[in-house]
Amino acid sequence: MITAAQMRAARALLGIDQKQLAELAGVSLPTIQRMEASEGNVRGVVDTLSKVVEALGEAGIELIGDNAPSIGTGRGVRFREAAALKPRSV
Repeated sequence: MITAAQMRAARALLGIDQKQLAELAGVSLPTIQRMEASEGNVRGVVDTLSKVVEALGEAGIELIGDNAPSIGTGRGVRFREAAALKPRSV
């Protein structure tokens, strides 16, 4: 599974836009836009999801599931614990 937030974060790490991800994965730009606009886990055709995940993997992105250890090396970003975002009072 991949979440919309993971897709956006992966693109940010790679420094690419939605159009470039669509080209890497061999899917349409509206498909990437729809996937990233979804809430939580991305839903769609399994083949399309596989293409996106595979393209990200080939570009060097490791997708980490809940409570899964990272097998990669180098720097990365992940939540320390699930928490709702709360505005800070000033």
